[in-house]
Amino acid sequence: MRASSRSSGSGLTFATVNGVAELHKYVGFSIPAGFLLLVLWTVLTLVRNKPPSNGFWTLLAILQVVIAIQFLVGGVLFISGARPASQGPDWLHYVYGALFPAFVLTIAHGQAKKHPDIPWVVFGIAAFLCSASTFRALQTGLGLA
Repeated sequence: MRASSRSSGSGLTFATVNGVAELHKYVGFSIPAGFLLLVLWTVLTLVRNKPPSNGFWTLLAILQVVIAIQFLVGGVLFISGARPASQGPDWLHYVYGALFPAFVLTIAHGQAKKHPDIPWVVFGIAAFLCSASTFRALQTGLGLA
């Protein structure tokens, strides 16, 4: 993350912004990993031909909350002047990390209602897309892509 060396207009100091950026980065590693775990859980569920346990839904809920928190923290970083170290356009980080996953999960909720017998399959597919997207967000945020 790039940040100005002086205090931002929001009253956040450079050290605070860097601490929040570090937290944002480390939590960012857990999101694609969590979605990948959901994908593997979906595959295992299909192989076993049994619905997933409640842990599947708990993990999905946790990931959705963590993405919302990451979005808010990212907004604070954006307002404070911090930007991703992306080698491409900065906006890609925001699309990959928040907008696309929110869109996919919104669609998944609607589709899961249409397929009440296999909602975990719908969310497994959504988790695959979100895992890839949030991995790209991590890459763009770290300046690797």
